[in-house]
Amino acid sequence: MDPLFVLLVGIVIVFVGILYFKLHAFFTLTLAAMAVAALSAPELISGYWMGEGKSAAEAASLASSPFGLRVATAFGFTCGKIGIVICMASIIGKCLLDSGAALRIVRAILKVLGEKRAPAAMGTSGFFLGIPVFFDTVFYLLIPLAKALAASTKKNYGLYVLAIIAGGSIAHSQIPPTPGPLFVAEQLGIDIGMMMISGVIVGGIAAISGMVYAKWINKRKPIPFRDLEEGGDEKMQKWDDITDRELPNLWLSMTPIILPLILLSGKTIITGIVGSTSLTLPAAISSIVSLLGDKNVALTMGASVGLFTLFQTKGGGQIAVKGAVLSALSSGGIVLIITCAGGAFGGMLQQSGIRGVVEQIDVAGGMWFLPMAFVLTAMIRTVQGSATVAMITSVGILGPVAAPEILGFHPIYLAMVIGFGSKPVPWMNDSGFWVISKMSGMTEGETLTNFSVMATIMAVIGLIVSMIASNVLPLN
Repeated sequence: MDPLFVLLVGIVIVFVGILYFKLHAFFTLTLAAMAVAALSAPELISGYWMGEGKSAAEAASLASSPFGLRVATAFGFTCGKIGIVICMASIIGKCLLDSGAALRIVRAILKVLGEKRAPAAMGTSGFFLGIPVFFDTVFYLLIPLAKALAASTKKNYGLYVLAIIAGGSIAHSQIPPTPGPLFVAEQLGIDIGMMMISGVIVGGIAAISGMVYAKWINKRKPIPFRDLEEGGDEKMQKWDDITDRELPNLWLSMTPIILPLILLSGKTIITGIVGSTSLTLPAAISSIVSLLGDKNVALTMGASVGLFTLFQTKGGGQIAVKGAVLSALSSGGIVLIITCAGGAFGGMLQQSGIRGVVEQIDVAGGMWFLPMAFVLTAMIRTVQGSATVAMITSVGILGPVAAPEILGFHPIYLAMVIGFGSKPVPWMNDSGFWVISKMSGMTEGETLTNFSVMATIMAVIGLIVSMIASNVLPLN
């Protein structure tokens, strides 16, 4: 069957399932993957596997296997690549919250920057915590502090809220180990350390543009301070009563985040230096770098420090540690199965023969291909609401042309653009839209004017910076 028709069927199932029938993303993506697998022509599937280096006999055997088995295999393959990372990131985030380490980090940033720079402190805190902690959780974490600041200063409530969103939402779409950028990096064959470094740099520039808009809109249409809604998290309302003595020390609080970042980016930097020079690392050192720079090992070490921090805090102990792991795996497991289902969907799309169709497009130079990838991802995000699903779907379609020799630049720029494309346009079909609206007290109109517009501005700035960088530093 024609690959474009198969692609259309898969996308329609995803959109209709999520939007109309309100089905869970895991079920919808799995259903779409099975439909694509069932409709794909055996000769195209065989051609895909031969392109992956399989012999004609092996490719024919894989093409003739039941479509359910092919979907399950792709699901398991994705889980093998990112499963441990997502689970360990969930444990790190939970430990930061339960131990008080996250509060210690935020207070330290506020202390360094001061109350006059409180918006920058909120944005920095959101960006920093958004690396291991999912955006919704970051917002839940920081909104009480934004309210406390607004109650103290009697102004800038909307600015504080938008600052949190600017930092946290960009980290969510650009920096692993959050599922979207992690999945995109794996699909495009990008080193996770490089993805983290690039996400911090380009994502930071985009976040700054969001802060500029936040200050502008705050002066023209300031949002009055609104108290926390009834039924909010009582623990977070009482954070003002927690003294620094009850919190872990700053370095221990930061280690679960910084340690994996250093290990992963360190491997990338060392490998890059060795590859570009005549240096040769001793075998023992090379083995250590490879071991500690492995994403699974690095995140496991970060999670271990996080659990130790929780164990050491007042009221911690074995019960708290066990409860944190169970809670983290419950929430992280849902994210994991959705992401793996997306991997199966993307894998079936690639086997459908869509690679041959996309490769017919001349993408040399990349100056128009990156905006095309941005618009595609943004359309998917706007229609169905989920940034992660948009990134998964988009990279499944665009992945076949991600090789540097075809693009004309390093795939890292495509990965960043897909991440930025997942930002616009958040509206009423996005769960994050309602989290922000209800927790901050903003009306739907205020949320659209503030959050949705700011997200779109950050996305466009990120696209422009990525396009410029792809020409100035193609890295291929």
